[in-house]
Amino acid sequence: MWFFIRPEELSIKSWHLFIIFLYTIFGIIFNLLPAGQLALLSILICTLTNTLKLEECLSSFSDEIVWLMVFSFLISHGFTKTTLGIRIAYLLIKLLGKSTLGLAYSLIFTDLIFSPVIPSVTARGCGILFPIAKSLCHEYQSKGTTNFFMIICFQSNVITSAMFVTAMAANSIAVKLSVPFGVNITWLQWATAASVPGIVCLIVMPLIVYYYVHPPAVKCLDVVPTLAKAKLKAIGPINIDEKLVILIFFILILLWIYGKKLFNIDIATTALIGLCSLLSLRIIKFEEVISDKNIWHLFIWFSTILMISSFLSKFGITTWVSNNLKLSFGHFSPVTLFCLLSLIYFYIHYIFASTTAHIIVLFPSFLSLFIELGVNEQIATLILIFLSIFSSGLTHFGLSSAPIFYSNSYLKVKTWWYSGFIISIMYIIIWITIGSIWWKIIGLW
Repeated sequence: MWFFIRPEELSIKSWHLFIIFLYTIFGIIFNLLPAGQLALLSILICTLTNTLKLEECLSSFSDEIVWLMVFSFLISHGFTKTTLGIRIAYLLIKLLGKSTLGLAYSLIFTDLIFSPVIPSVTARGCGILFPIAKSLCHEYQSKGTTNFFMIICFQSNVITSAMFVTAMAANSIAVKLSVPFGVNITWLQWATAASVPGIVCLIVMPLIVYYYVHPPAVKCLDVVPTLAKAKLKAIGPINIDEKLVILIFFILILLWIYGKKLFNIDIATTALIGLCSLLSLRIIKFEEVISDKNIWHLFIWFSTILMISSFLSKFGITTWVSNNLKLSFGHFSPVTLFCLLSLIYFYIHYIFASTTAHIIVLFPSFLSLFIELGVNEQIATLILIFLSIFSSGLTHFGLSSAPIFYSNSYLKVKTWWYSGFIISIMYIIIWITIGSIWWKIIGLW
């Protein structure tokens, strides 16, 4: 196997770190221990084996990308604690919910609205979309309609996760891992690159599911707008907390777009401004912030994974893997090799239960190889980022929200995988065609 070609090129310390890295990744994938605990054990092993010094192990705990994720997750409390998320969803349902397809778009646009400021597919998909979709499906008692909405909501989660840096934690990891290659992607650059092909995917995906993949049993939903009106009436008029959250939402978006250019405020500082605003206005409480154990688990393992990935690159592991990949497929032309490796990178997600793990394990090596093939550094980075995210829609375990949607449908695994495969082809076609044209228009290539 190519993994064992010329191992003498690497130092003993490099091999130690690589083994610790694999232990950490497999531990997180198979949930052997809480992620934060696994990360701390990894740090301990690094120091006891003299693989790294303790100060080196803690170097990523002050990284702005890490704190961007922490602050963004805490900001999401402001959207989930108030009734703003549910209110927006039912407003869209009231406008678009007269048909099954219209209702699907209302759920999708709800997901899109919150994706810049809720960096968790679980919070958006399972916390906002899923309860609404489930209650609406219950009204019609139709298995076919339930399956349709579950597929739609899950694939919507996949697409919106690709739209913004702050849409999920794995995105920030990819941004950080691209820095050693001389690539610094801003919030605006990411959003601009993803905007047109992403929106096209959001428009086309429901049509593919509606007409070809899994047509719903019920097409007309005349009662749903009335139901949405009743839900809105029960929620009551918009309150001051919701208005303040909306204001903070727009301030965050503006600062993420123009803050660096106009005020020299980076995206992590912008997120801190949003968090402090929510705390100062008493929309969320500091006790809620420090008691959210999931966020601090994220902080510990996210920092540790970034640290290990950084030193793997410094120790030459990334270059070694990419060189051996090149040796294994060196008889292909550069264009053929690029296409082949892109498909391998995409469909290898069948063996991953996490987009984060996919990116951490493969992203640096494939990025190095793409650059060696002559692909522009920024374009290579964006291609791999979007391949990483869209591949998470292949299976019923490829994204953190996937098991929830799958377990509440009546589809067999093979049917779910079939729908994921068909939709994945749609993603690839849209990004190759419309995505390429759009990137040419905005000057990426």
